[in-house]
Amino acid sequence: MDIQAILDKTLPGLGYEAVDFELTAQGTLRVFIDKEGGVNIEDCATASNHLSRVFAVEDVDYKNLEVSSPGLDRPLKKAADFERFTGSLVKVKTRLPVNGQKNFVGRIAAFENGVLTLEADGQNAAVEFDNIDKARIKPEFKF
Repeated sequence: MDIQAILDKTLPGLGYEAVDFELTAQGTLRVFIDKEGGVNIEDCATASNHLSRVFAVEDVDYKNLEVSSPGLDRPLKKAADFERFTGSLVKVKTRLPVNGQKNFVGRIAAFENGVLTLEADGQNAAVEFDNIDKARIKPEFKF
């Protein structure tokens, strides 16, 4: 079983969403979790303890396990992420150019039928979900 499948099967039962994971060349497995309202250190400890046991049973090979929040610049990977964060400011990089460009910074106006509508500089750009290479929340600080 692959790591993403294990995370998607295990974490929702604990109340968490698997945002992303990475396995470094040194053997560190980093798992990024989230939940409505954000995660705290106790959430990370709970998920880490549970995942350690699950990974042992599933024979997942790693040296160190790190579980953390995805951070303020949370990556958006799934269609549901774009729906959840409608209205948020994001940075999006596309695989193929859209309106002559591949990098966008704008607000998510909508996500419907597999198309992300970004509002940037008073104009809208329609980006097919399959054309999104990378997307992250762009943190906004209000003083």
